Amino acid sequence: MSSPAERSAHAAHSSPAHEADPVEAIVPMMPLVLPVAGGVLMFLLAFIAVYMA
Repeated sequence: MSSPAERSAHAAHSSPAHEADPVEAIVPMMPLVLPVAGGVLMFLLAFIAVYMA
């Protein structure tokens, strides 16, 4: 049997070299995501303002 230290070292080496990061996946789409999100936010705020008036 191997010691716990050997097993943890082996587990660290068996992990994939680069895991998919959700933030890095969205960064290339930022020029589209930010204006769309801003437009939706402005529409919702205007809708709330008209509804409350």
